[in-house]
Amino acid sequence: SPCAFSTAAQQRSTGDECGPEDPSDEPKHPLSDCALEHRALKLEEQVRDLTERYRKALADSENVRRRTQKFVEDAKLFGIQSFCRDLVEVADILEKTAESAAGQAEPSDPNPTLKKIYEGLSLIEAKLQSVFAKHGLQKMNPVGGRYDPYDHEIICHVPAEGMQPGTVALVTQDGYKLHGRTIRHALVGVAVEAHE
Repeated sequence: SPCAFSTAAQQRSTGDECGPEDPSDEPKHPLSDCALEHRALKLEEQVRDLTERYRKALADSENVRRRTQKFVEDAKLFGIQSFCRDLVEVADILEKTAESAAGQAEPSDPNPTLKKIYEGLSLIEAKLQSVFAKHGLQKMNPVGGRYDPYDHEIICHVPAEGMQPGTVALVTQDGYKLHGRTIRHALVGVAVEAHE
C-alpha cells in the first residue's frame, strides 16, 4: 500500500492523466438525478408555454392582417358612398325633368325643340345609370317584391288589390345600393288587406 501511494504520486508528478478514482474530476456541486429530472420537466413546461404563446401571437397577427386587408378593401369599395348619395339626388332631378318633358312633348306637337330636349335628357339619364352600374351603384326596383326593412322605408299602406299583403305596391323614391350595401332606402307603399 505505501507502494501504491508512491506510484500514484509518481503519475501526478510525471504529468500522466489521472484515473477515474481521481477526486479532482468530480463536479464541485453535484446534482442528483431527481434534481436534474425536476429541472428538465420545468424547462419542458417553459418550452410548451412559450410555444403556445408563439402560436397565439401568430394567430392574432394573422387575424389583424385579415381585418386590416378587409378594412382596406371596404374603404376602396365604399369610399365613394357619400359622393354616390349626392349623385342619386341629381339622378332623381334628371329623371323627374325627363318625365315632365315627356309629358309635354307629344308626337303631334309641332315644337321640335321640346322633343330634342326630352331625347337629350333621356340620353343623359341612360348614361348616368350606366356610369352608376360601372361603379357598383344600382337602383332598386322593389315593386312586387317583399317588404325588406333593410332596403325599404314605408311611407304609406295601400289596399292589396291583386297583390299579397306585405309586398311593395308603389315606390315614391327610388332606393340605391352600392356593391350590395343600401346607401338610400326606397320610399315605398306596402300592400295591406283591405278592411271593410
